[in-house]
Amino acid sequence: MTKSVITLDHIELTLGTGASSVHVLKGISLAIVGGQSVGIVGPSGSGKSTLLMVLAGLERIDSGSVEIAGQKLETMSEDATAAFRGKNIGIVFQSFHLIPNMTALENVAVPLELAGHPDAFEIARRELAAVGLADRVTHYPGELSGGEQQRVAIARALAPSPKILIADEPTGNLDTTTGRQIADLLFQKQKDLGLTLVLVTHDPALSARCDREIKVRSGLIEADEDAPQLKKTA
Repeated sequence: MTKSVITLDHIELTLGTGASSVHVLKGISLAIVGGQSVGIVGPSGSGKSTLLMVLAGLERIDSGSVEIAGQKLETMSEDATAAFRGKNIGIVFQSFHLIPNMTALENVAVPLELAGHPDAFEIARRELAAVGLADRVTHYPGELSGGEQQRVAIARALAPSPKILIADEPTGNLDTTTGRQIADLLFQKQKDLGLTLVLVTHDPALSARCDREIKVRSGLIEADEDAPQLKKTA
């Protein structure tokens, strides 16, 4: 029996209002073991990216329960959720989301500074070196390749030493070779740091590298391969 670090219990979420409303997530229940890598796959519009945003506390649910590392997100205020996310969850997006007028070092350090880390720039420099960018710390995003920008984004996500790393199509904007290098980096970091890795991808080769693959369709879990048997968290 293995303890879960992520538990979703009958998640319901509708986006939009009136005639334009869409029932995106339909009673999804899910548990993910600490240290596990999980790939979430499904067609466009299936709800997989929304599911990832729920896991990150970036999307509020209508009903159900989201428990991350022992904390129920639906009972927390937005400020408390943001503070919890900053310490426990690293997020990597498809489009990098770097600040264009800040250097690589500043992009990694600023979230740490906002969280009150006194040694933010020292941590940022170390994390950039760890993703192979020690010689690019003073470069701006526009001076970096797509792969280098995603490495900066990964360094930023890992800098607070999170328990969970969430990635939404992390190789989607990259060519095949660069995408493979970024995937290698993500899985190596997950292994080295003992992280729980949850990623959304259209790439079957990428999801196949995960310990477990969850297939989502029309807001429902269609298949859950290698789902573990779990004991309930307290």
